Amino acid sequence: MIKPRTVKYLKVFLIASIVFLGLLELHLRFFWGFGDAVLMQADKDIEYLAQPNQNRFRFRNHIFINSFSMRSAEPDSTAFKILGLGDSVMYGGAIIDQDSLMTSLMSEKLTATFNRKIQLLNVAMGSWGPDNCYAYLKKYGDFNAKLLLLVVSSHDAFDNMDFRRVIDHDPGYESKQYKVAIWELIDRYALPRLFPNKKKKEEAIPGVKKKSNHFNSGFEHIYQYAQNKNIPLVLYLHADTIELRNQEYNIMGKQILDFCNERDIKCVSGFDGFTRNDYRDIIHLKESGQRKLTEQLFPVIKQVISEEIKKSSAK
Repeated sequence: MIKPRTVKYLKVFLIASIVFLGLLELHLRFFWGFGDAVLMQADKDIEYLAQPNQNRFRFRNHIFINSFSMRSAEPDSTAFKILGLGDSVMYGGAIIDQDSLMTSLMSEKLTATFNRKIQLLNVAMGSWGPDNCYAYLKKYGDFNAKLLLLVVSSHDAFDNMDFRRVIDHDPGYESKQYKVAIWELIDRYALPRLFPNKKKKEEAIPGVKKKSNHFNSGFEHIYQYAQNKNIPLVLYLHADTIELRNQEYNIMGKQILDFCNERDIKCVSGFDGFTRNDYRDIIHLKESGQRKLTEQLFPVIKQVISEEIKKSSAK
């Protein structure tokens, strides 16, 4: 027979546990934004992209996805538009607030410089390659952009679309929210760290393994698109931390540089001004890195815009 005192302690423990779990659930949801992740969807042409029309608060950062699945405000028909194409480096992820993205900072800086609204639209997703970007361009168009900005890293040279299932299969590609924030913390973050999958960990590191032996077709397709539409194209080759330390691109990066040189594409280097402290891992940038990326690209984009405005005025 259970003693009355034991029953009392059990009741107190049960009530305390329920209160603790309730407070933890509320803290995870309303302070850290668990249960409010950016949701994804599969696409037969692009592989996958963000579901349109999302306004999220995640890890204390604001994330806005417009009706065209861009991480940008809605395209403004009256603005001078730049179409930014890239992967997670430009997309920024949940750890970068919307206002701290290079695309947001650049839009603000250019608008102030030219005293007219200029939008740098953020068309990017984690693990996209240039072929994903071109597939988006084909499907949605260029939104009357006056400049294309392609942000890539060395591994993008061979990062071809394979249409492998990622939606509701790989972490970070969920199509629906976790109903319980505590379970999201356990399932998506705690368990993978306690019991890491070595194979998936290696696949997640850019450049560890080629996805194919074919140079990504998106480079040529985007170049040809820009040529046919007479739109200037600027390519930014982002350096990972190993390349930054060596001050030299790896063999895949050098192939991208060769591609740019052969076609006279304006290519901006990703070495100047960056330090290891601007990175949160081997390739992704912190807020300080996003600011430095803005500073790196600003003079080049400013010059191109000035030339385009002069051309328009001369007509």
